[in-house]
Amino acid sequence: MSPKSSKGKLGIWMATSLVIGNMIGAGIFMMPAALAEYGGISILGWLASSMGALLLALVFSKLSNMVRNNNGGPYAFAREGFGDYVGFMVAWGYWIAVWTAVAALSIAFVSALSIFFPVLNHEPVVALMTGLSAIWFLTWVNSRGVRSSGKMQVLTTILKLSPILVIILGGFFFFKADNFIPFNASDTSSFNAIAITGTMTLYAFLGLECATIPADNVKDPEKTIPRATLLGTLITTAVYILSTVAVMGLVPLDELTNSPAPFADAMKVMTGETGSYIVAGGAAIAAFGALNGWILIQSQLARAISRDGLFPKIFQKENSNGVPVWGIVIGSALSSLVMLMNYSEGLVEQFKFIILLSTLCTLVPYLFSASAYVTISLERNGTKKTKTGIFVLGSLTFAYSLWAVFGAGEKAVFWGFILLLAGTPFYVWLKWKNKSK
Repeated sequence: MSPKSSKGKLGIWMATSLVIGNMIGAGIFMMPAALAEYGGISILGWLASSMGALLLALVFSKLSNMVRNNNGGPYAFAREGFGDYVGFMVAWGYWIAVWTAVAALSIAFVSALSIFFPVLNHEPVVALMTGLSAIWFLTWVNSRGVRSSGKMQVLTTILKLSPILVIILGGFFFFKADNFIPFNASDTSSFNAIAITGTMTLYAFLGLECATIPADNVKDPEKTIPRATLLGTLITTAVYILSTVAVMGLVPLDELTNSPAPFADAMKVMTGETGSYIVAGGAAIAAFGALNGWILIQSQLARAISRDGLFPKIFQKENSNGVPVWGIVIGSALSSLVMLMNYSEGLVEQFKFIILLSTLCTLVPYLFSASAYVTISLERNGTKKTKTGIFVLGSLTFAYSLWAVFGAGEKAVFWGFILLLAGTPFYVWLKWKNKSK
């Protein structure tokens, strides 16, 4: 195993960029259109999901200081609080969710590029090869070391935020308050509208835990990880809410509801036709940056699980740059397989369903992390006031996570439960193999 020096680790800005970059993918560029049918009240939905995300960020920040061996993030926290089996179940589902997300992001990247290269819309083979090229190029980048991935993450985060910030700052010069009337444009009650939009937007915060996963590759992790988690979540929250307000203020709701590219339409109001290309470039970079971040996460997570004997040892093997290269290669191979499924006409619906399942598998670790926070905290001595604060924070975070799981729908919850349990034979085999040795 190669030595770990601070020169080869992620600093505060790289860790923060990992959090921001993995949360802000290409999906943000479509969110205002999805929310438009509810009108300005959807901003309250953003605020509701943002509060839950900040609670989670606070829990992950505290856990990163409380759990000594915290490489693996949610997996390490669940294992510390509830033992090997629960830790494995969290890791199993999360690992599947990560490499599935990589496939989805590569497809989003190709979709954004199709604005510049229309052939990608008409030639499935060209589109497939473009997506696979993006996955394997970033696999190579990540194999060169964690700082190589970190530098790419900082660069893509800056580039993806640029067009969004232009709309936020410039949009208020063209802002029309009439676009927010009626405030609740839906046929449902205000309470239901806030609940629905809150559920829709909470998925945009998946990834806020990413700084906790490569813990042993972060400089001064006790300080850097909590700061990066909270700072990244705060910045992302501000970007989400302000950009949605700006786009809604620029584009009338009836147009926004049917818009295939709401940010491009908003930019056109300010800059004309050129704006659509700027936004398309931003969407492509957003997907590319998130793709880079999740490829980094999939190898770091698998290595952490493998070190504890709950994944095959091959995931621990490092190259000369100290990178668990087989974890990256295996994850990217699985992502490539899922991409192939997407471009096979008969399997498109299955692919969409897998994405829904993967989202659920990222939410389950939030439930266990909130519970582990209470369990681990109460094992330590504290005053009655301290224990009250622990229960309040843990309960609120658990309730938010449970609400998020409920929002995934009964079909996803049912099959997600089956998917998680399907990992049990694998766990039994690994425990038997380790015990026999």
